[in-house]
Amino acid sequence: MESSDEEEDFSYHEGIIPQSKINSLFQSNTEKGIRSLCCELLDLKDSVENLCGNTRAKYLAFLRLSEEVVEMEHELTELRKHISSQGILIQDLESGVFHELHECIKAGEQEDVPELQICEHDDLSCKDTSDAKRISLEKIDILLAEHKLQDALEALDLEEKSSPVLRSAGDTSSSVSNYKSAFFKRKAILEDHFVGISGQPSLDDVEMKQALCGLLKLGKGQLAHQILLKRFASRLRIRVEAFVPSCYLYPETYPATLSKIIFSFISLAAKESHSTFGDDPVYTNKVVQWAEEEIESFVRFVKEYGPLSETVTALRAASVCVQASLRNCLILELQGIKLSKLLMVLMRPYMEEVLEMNFRRARRVFVDIADSDEIPLLSPRFLSPLSVFASSPDNALISSGFKFISIIKDIVEQLTPLAILQFGGNLLSRTAQLFDNYVDLLTKALPSPSEDDGITELKEALSFKAETDSQQLALLGVASSVADELLPMAVSRIWNVNMETHDPMTASHIGGNAVEFKDWRRQLQHSLDKLRDHFCRQYVLNFIYSREGKTRLDARIYVDEEGEDLIWDSVPLPSLPFQALFARLQQLATVAGDVLLGKEKLQKVLLARLTETIVMWLSDEQEFWGVFEDESVPLKPSGLQQLTLDMHFTVEIARFAGYSSRHVLQLASGIIARAIKTFSARGIDLQSTLPEDEWFSEAAKAAINKLLLGASGSEASEPEEESEFLHEQHIIMSDSEDSVSCPSTVDSFHSFASAEMGDLGSPSHFIDHEG
Repeated sequence: MESSDEEEDFSYHEGIIPQSKINSLFQSNTEKGIRSLCCELLDLKDSVENLCGNTRAKYLAFLRLSEEVVEMEHELTELRKHISSQGILIQDLESGVFHELHECIKAGEQEDVPELQICEHDDLSCKDTSDAKRISLEKIDILLAEHKLQDALEALDLEEKSSPVLRSAGDTSSSVSNYKSAFFKRKAILEDHFVGISGQPSLDDVEMKQALCGLLKLGKGQLAHQILLKRFASRLRIRVEAFVPSCYLYPETYPATLSKIIFSFISLAAKESHSTFGDDPVYTNKVVQWAEEEIESFVRFVKEYGPLSETVTALRAASVCVQASLRNCLILELQGIKLSKLLMVLMRPYMEEVLEMNFRRARRVFVDIADSDEIPLLSPRFLSPLSVFASSPDNALISSGFKFISIIKDIVEQLTPLAILQFGGNLLSRTAQLFDNYVDLLTKALPSPSEDDGITELKEALSFKAETDSQQLALLGVASSVADELLPMAVSRIWNVNMETHDPMTASHIGGNAVEFKDWRRQLQHSLDKLRDHFCRQYVLNFIYSREGKTRLDARIYVDEEGEDLIWDSVPLPSLPFQALFARLQQLATVAGDVLLGKEKLQKVLLARLTETIVMWLSDEQEFWGVFEDESVPLKPSGLQQLTLDMHFTVEIARFAGYSSRHVLQLASGIIARAIKTFSARGIDLQSTLPEDEWFSEAAKAAINKLLLGASGSEASEPEEESEFLHEQHIIMSDSEDSVSCPSTVDSFHSFASAEMGDLGSPSHFIDHEG
């Protein structure tokens, strides 16, 4: 029964469909696939049969070729035999001719022999005696013709050992001379063969060594060693030329790679020389000389292809070069080749040039330090010592300190350990110089005593000026923190490397640039002292010359004095300028206690130097002493008494503040001695004028107490001069926008002095006389 689908497919036929048509329409895909696979298998079978046929044909051809080679070897052997038989035949012929001539001579036929035949007889006699030698020479010729160089070398060596004639120079006969000439000619031919082989660029190391050993056995050791070094030099030059393009891709590390390449070739050459030529000092010295030439080329290469000398990259590259090269030198020294000293002689000028250019670049950016407010990224241990001096992190003064340390730290971090051992002292010296330049920059921010004395270079370029007391003290504190805390931290790698270098080989062979920490700190302290002295000088001169009237420190106050002698006053006071100085120092001490918090030593040193500067100015100011020496100016005993009291008062200020007063005492004693001499020369009776020094010391201590406690309410009246001083003192306390009024307790004075009252009383209040 036919399906409905079949009826639909064939519904368009009008008649009966043929069987072939039905088969073609309903043939399965499986049958088609089988037929296709069978066709492919048949094709594959034909391909395999063809391949087998080709392989068999090639194998048969190979067998025929092998048979031909064997036949050629047989023919070559027969040819050698033929040559040998021909040689024997010639020798027999020569022997027969010689024998016949000899018989003729015995038979008395010598008169019929021509002269030429007699000569030939001599030659043949010589040849007869050297048949064995001729055979040996011919054998050597055959070996040379077949390029069997090692066999020829052994034959020559055997012939030379077995023939005393070759080793002696006494026999000068023609036959011996010809034999020697022929022998040495063949020796020279073999030498040329070895030289030609060794010059082939594709020669492997084994063949090269055989050629060199052959030359060495021929007595040409110098030539063989020269060829060896030329070969290594040529290979090294090719390797370096291939390395050149990568230098610009890795500017910091390429010297290390290049150093490894060069020193590895030197090491290989030394090993090859030792294995081939032994421990002969002549050959070792030749290797060292060649290595020195390569080291010189290496240093020139580093300079030529290195970055610009003033960049940090150049410093890093030079440092890496020193590190890698010195390490490689240590390895070579185990092979008996010492190159470290030569390397450093060649590298030192370049390294110092790079250091110098980097520090010049650092000095040039000082102006940028002042202009830019950007603070570099530093670790908290670098930021904290300076942050206490600024109320905001964008302070220009603090920023300058951060950037200065950042520059130093960036330079130090580029150095490798071995570079530090060699150039650490140079780096520290330049760091101290750079800090001195930084101090000069800070000095420009301070007010100058006069336009001539100040440092005017780039003065307008500074973005910060220290005008108030707090600003100036902060500036001194920043400089002190940089020198005492930040710089030692920034260069700590140098000290750590010097202390951690316990390798005896490194210490003895490479050496080091020993650096004394005390000497470096002394240089930094010298720069700080220069900044401090400038501050003290401008501060004192401003204090002296900015005042008018009786509060100005002038010799006239000791000449125009109209009061009674001080010895009759119960509590004599110093002159008004020194009272003002005492108040001014208290004011500065209060500000310093706030600004220089935690730096009590700096406060003491600063206040001590200020006091010394006042006394030094008095001792050196000729205008001051010119008033006393002027004959037209009358002098009074009270003036000498007042000056002496002022000097003792100054010394007691130093003692009271708790800092060293020895220098102040020496200067004050010199001023008193000069004043006594001057007043005595003008006719003042010193016996009745000046009491003992103890009196002045006690009076000065009492004056300090009185100034601290204030005037007693039981006193009948306050001197007019003291009222004028108190008014002036009030002006002093308010003349700076950043200054504060004098505190009401003595503790504020101790905030900068950190001193004990000692034998002085401890007053409880500092009284404002205007109140």
